[in-house]
Amino acid sequence: MKKPSDRPSDSDHSLGMDRDISRRDFLNGVAMVAGSLALPDTALAAGKPADSPSAPVPSPDETYPYPPMRTGIRGLAPGSFTAAHHLRDTRKVDLGGAEHTGETYDLVVVGGGLSGLAAAHFFHKGVGRGARVLILDNNDDVGGHARRNEFHYGGHTLVVNGGTYDIESPDRYNQWAKEVLDDIGVDLPRYVKANETNERLYDSMGLRLGYFFDRETWGADRLAIQPRDSGEWPTTFAGDSQPLFGEDFLRAMPLPEQAKADLKRLQSAAQPDPLAGMSQSEKLLRLARMSFEDYLLQVLRLDKQAYWFYRGYGRTVFGTGADVMPALFAWAMGAPGFQGLKLEPLPRGLLADLPGGMHGRQRPGHGDVHFPDGNATLVRLLLRKLIPDAVPGTTQEDVGMARVDYSRLDHAANSTRIRLDSTVLNARHDGDPSSATEVIVSYSPSASATGKLYDVRARYCIMANWNMMIPYVVPELPKAQKDALAYNIKAPLAYTTVFLKNWKAFEKLGVRAVRSSTMYHDRLWLPEPVDLGELRHSATPRDPIALSLTRYPNFPGHARKEQYRMGRAELLGTSFQSFERNIREQLARILGPGGFDPRNDILGIMVNRWCHGFSYTYSSLYDPMDWVFTETPERSCVSARQPFGRISVANSDAAASPHTDAAFLTAHWAVEQALEKLAYPFVSHNTKGAEYEANRA
Repeated sequence: MKKPSDRPSDSDHSLGMDRDISRRDFLNGVAMVAGSLALPDTALAAGKPADSPSAPVPSPDETYPYPPMRTGIRGLAPGSFTAAHHLRDTRKVDLGGAEHTGETYDLVVVGGGLSGLAAAHFFHKGVGRGARVLILDNNDDVGGHARRNEFHYGGHTLVVNGGTYDIESPDRYNQWAKEVLDDIGVDLPRYVKANETNERLYDSMGLRLGYFFDRETWGADRLAIQPRDSGEWPTTFAGDSQPLFGEDFLRAMPLPEQAKADLKRLQSAAQPDPLAGMSQSEKLLRLARMSFEDYLLQVLRLDKQAYWFYRGYGRTVFGTGADVMPALFAWAMGAPGFQGLKLEPLPRGLLADLPGGMHGRQRPGHGDVHFPDGNATLVRLLLRKLIPDAVPGTTQEDVGMARVDYSRLDHAANSTRIRLDSTVLNARHDGDPSSATEVIVSYSPSASATGKLYDVRARYCIMANWNMMIPYVVPELPKAQKDALAYNIKAPLAYTTVFLKNWKAFEKLGVRAVRSSTMYHDRLWLPEPVDLGELRHSATPRDPIALSLTRYPNFPGHARKEQYRMGRAELLGTSFQSFERNIREQLARILGPGGFDPRNDILGIMVNRWCHGFSYTYSSLYDPMDWVFTETPERSCVSARQPFGRISVANSDAAASPHTDAAFLTAHWAVEQALEKLAYPFVSHNTKGAEYEANRA
């Protein structure tokens, strides 16, 4: 696919490229205030004692916008990775000039995502609220990938997830993930019941899934709409005997007759066995060793133009498409074309429950739960638990409209402090790792032009950042562990949020979501119509709404990890202007026939750029087979997460799984290791606070 250009086009005015909706210039000024966020609210600036009272960091206002409301490029935002990339490229950090802040903590957590926040929570549960915890994060917002996008227009508060989408199969959550949800006041049954009526909104309006055939691929733009709503992908059957690819649907597609015939053949229950003569185990092994693309094109002889429907299969799960996804995984996820194999179902949870196995929305179980802002709701509830003054309210419902007070995150009086815009560049033991009693953690203001370093000390340190960065930050790690940490290459992606004045075009076209696998963004969709307390969904097409789009930069013909590296480079090299032009052009082409006007209907754009997105999960095409099915000691994630002196690892990478429950699980593992080193067993709900404080003193 041709890389988008920043060159102005004749249609820029009609697209609205000259409209001032994105605060483009603000991002260039982040460095002016980043330094104040990266220092404690103590007087590093005036020689005051480290825990003396001082003015808090500036409150978000017009000159320093509320982080969830910042538009332009978000996620891995400009400036947030500058210091880290310099360390990656030079492998050097000058520790001699580091200034010690005078702070010593019981625990320092590197990374303020769900795993880092959960680690702080588990630590306090283990030793009491008297413990002192500091969380350092390189971003200007808390939550890691579980980020919230927020916009206000015409009396409406619009929110949507800027990253982590939902709680997948909560009935299959591990013990510690369930405990976190209970501790922070999450009541999923109550939330689901409150939204029973809302979830039928789009169905009641007859809105369905559409497929957009772009003119670059098919010669003309054309939108084909499913005759009924049968989910995100064209599967074999959708709950009844009526095939998805009916005659009317096929007639709306610009496909040759052979491709249409092959689509009907693919969904038929009366398929011959394409692997006849093989045993059950031989078939499974064959599927494990071939891609879904090869299975469709070479084994089933599917027409290449019919393959267009399935080329992106697996992107929402692995970040890459059918060309590098095992056919075995496609079968387990319910893809069509496997009926003739007559395979017995895999044991329940074999690929889904194991950290690092096949994952996705098809995990055994049911009841995926999506909050209006995705799992940013969990971030806000964890913040309220750790720093009550920062998040007003007391219930799951009132957290939706709560405005986080970012100025309270790093107060000296907090038992847990969160310091944003702070990139950790080094963590080292104060002496031999086997006998040292402290870890020295050095960080730099993320967008700092001076490269100034500050040191804090900790009795224990948990690395809740990305595995691939840890070898640079902890250079004293054994080589074998560094290699294991570097094995994880994360999948890049972009979640784009476009705030619209209304969604009347969707109503007129009869769609709630559109797939367009060969366009810049491969999917766009209306948000799930759910409420959280006073935070209300867009109830009518006349109301403003937050539209979501996704881009997974793929490069078919290359191996999976190589596609990830190439995709990361593409995202980093794409300007916001280029993103914006592609967004406006694509929406105009798809929604224009419904009356959509990109110049007047777009209120704001947030591009959540996740250059390091999904954690690496094991694949039978590229990794040892036993890593896919069993938690062997040889698995790279197992070797990578071993404690080293007073340093542990807690992140979804440590379980080779991008799921939220994996982030919570590894946080518990790391805290168990910390408390064992600190001579305190982990006991939920214990009351050791006073004893711990006495020992600490």
